[in-house]
Amino acid sequence: MNEHTVKVFDDELGQLRGLVAQMGGLAEEAIGKAIEALVRHDLQAAAAVVEGDKRIDALESEVERLAVQLIALRAPMADDLREVLAGMKIANVLERVGDHAKNIARRVADVDQAKHIEPLSVLPAMAGVASDMLHDVLDAFAARDAALAESIGERDRAVDDFYNSIFRALVTFMMENPASISQAAHLLFIAKNLERIGDQCTNLAEMVYYAATGEQLVERDRVS
Repeated sequence: MNEHTVKVFDDELGQLRGLVAQMGGLAEEAIGKAIEALVRHDLQAAAAVVEGDKRIDALESEVERLAVQLIALRAPMADDLREVLAGMKIANVLERVGDHAKNIARRVADVDQAKHIEPLSVLPAMAGVASDMLHDVLDAFAARDAALAESIGERDRAVDDFYNSIFRALVTFMMENPASISQAAHLLFIAKNLERIGDQCTNLAEMVYYAATGEQLVERDRVS
């Protein structure tokens, strides 16, 4: 590629990184706002999270369009091609993370009587770990930091531990309080969405690691 073409490509690749970063920031914000709406039982805030997911979806479409354009017109090779493909795949996973946050927000109206159910107080801490994982994996993508990406998977165990603890507590609560089964089931659904966000962050880390190194992380069970 000549000097002008290289500059255009670099500018477009920078735009792709920026769109992914914007998506990630919105997804991270959606997680926090959904959990805050849940704890405060703020239906207006929950509705804003649901509505805001449309922007995440739109950004995914922009990333896909730009990535296809880059591949078709610039024919990137090796490291650059891996980064373009990773950006497109990461955007797809971030869209799913946004969907998980939206799913949580949609349950806020259904848990108006759940304040006395103890696991509700644990969900913000679980969400905090998942949100931190998302933040760091996006930093790893921006910096092409393979070591940081590799560390993300280990932290998913904490999210899984939260989920397993909440699951056991809610099952016990439902057995002892049959009248509150519906409320507890909604909290379990919310915890499952947070657990899935942790899984998605680990998937993101694998993509970032490959983009940075050209090598695969150690095989593990993947989620769709």
